[in-house]
Amino acid sequence: MKPRSWSDIALRVWGVLVLAFLFLPIAVIVLYSFNTGRLLVSWDGFGLDGFATILQKPAIQSAVLVSIQTALIAAVFATALGTLAGIAMARRPGKWTWWFLGLLLIVSVTPEIVDAVALMPFLVFLGQDAGMPLFNDGIVRLVVGHSLFAIAVVSYIVRARLIGLEGQLEEASADLYATPATTFRRVTLPLAAPAVLAGFLLSFTLSLDNTVIAAFVQVSGATPWPVYVLSAVRSGLRPEIAAVSTLMLLLTLVSLALVGLVLKRAGDSATQIARTMAGS
Repeated sequence: MKPRSWSDIALRVWGVLVLAFLFLPIAVIVLYSFNTGRLLVSWDGFGLDGFATILQKPAIQSAVLVSIQTALIAAVFATALGTLAGIAMARRPGKWTWWFLGLLLIVSVTPEIVDAVALMPFLVFLGQDAGMPLFNDGIVRLVVGHSLFAIAVVSYIVRARLIGLEGQLEEASADLYATPATTFRRVTLPLAAPAVLAGFLLSFTLSLDNTVIAAFVQVSGATPWPVYVLSAVRSGLRPEIAAVSTLMLLLTLVSLALVGLVLKRAGDSATQIARTMAGS
């Protein structure tokens, strides 16, 4: 057996260190979610007190519910608009495509603090000055704010997916006298399904941890979980914060597993799934 070179060993060690740097903080927060101490940093013993406290604090339950509700609505909204935009860019290319991609790029690279500061007076204007009470609702405000970046992400992924696929199937459907709506429903949408599912998942997770925009556009009675955690830092983090974070991590992992299962049943290999998630 050929001995490993020093460069191979160094790269393997570096890879292990990078993985440890990425995942050790997550492992620590999962471990401390089982802490029975009063504060998160004070380990008193192993137990389920943090999880039991969740059931005793309506404020925590409300914040988690607002975050999940907002994430689901924002993901559906962003996936619908992003899918249509991605299909249009892939199947109807032209000069407008590059202008539109430029606009999406601006949305993608604009700092969240800029979006947050811009959205706050805009939503206030719509809700109060323009007489649209819909925009006074906390969930609506959060959905609008969380959808901005997510729509751009979904558009990129769907476009990348369809650009790699020829349009002969849609042309054949039209030759067989299928209506545009039928072709979209039975040909184009199934082709884009892996990217649509990946975009939905990314939109959901992006919304769950959006803190900056949520802190600016939220209203009383609709405080999402990241903003609740941010306010809890001032008085000291407690084990129930880690417990909820662990449950949300589990929710994300279950979502990933379900999406992977659906994509594999649709006939996509693991490599294709990874490429779709990367937008390539």
